[in-house]
Amino acid sequence: MGSSAFTVGQAALKAASGKVIKHEKACLDNQHVFIPFAFDTFGFLAPEAVDLLSRVQRVMHSNVMTPRSIDVVFKRLSFAIQKGVAAQLVARLPTISM
Repeated sequence: MGSSAFTVGQAALKAASGKVIKHEKACLDNQHVFIPFAFDTFGFLAPEAVDLLSRVQRVMHSNVMTPRSIDVVFKRLSFAIQKGVAAQLVARLPTISM
């Protein structure tokens, strides 16, 4: 086994950092704020993604005011991630010819 241990969230943090390096200057040049949005298949969300989703969730809850609106943003995102991971796993299954 390699010297570096597996850490949940490391891939998401690396992806977020790479997105900042790639896109932040162009956004700042155009007077926009760049917020990287990254997550991994274990459900880890980069801190910037959590902040953004929390803001969206607060706005939704203040406008909708139903018990379901409190966590609907995170639940829907979680479902979308799970669905994407499942689709990738199924696509990698070997085909069986009959």
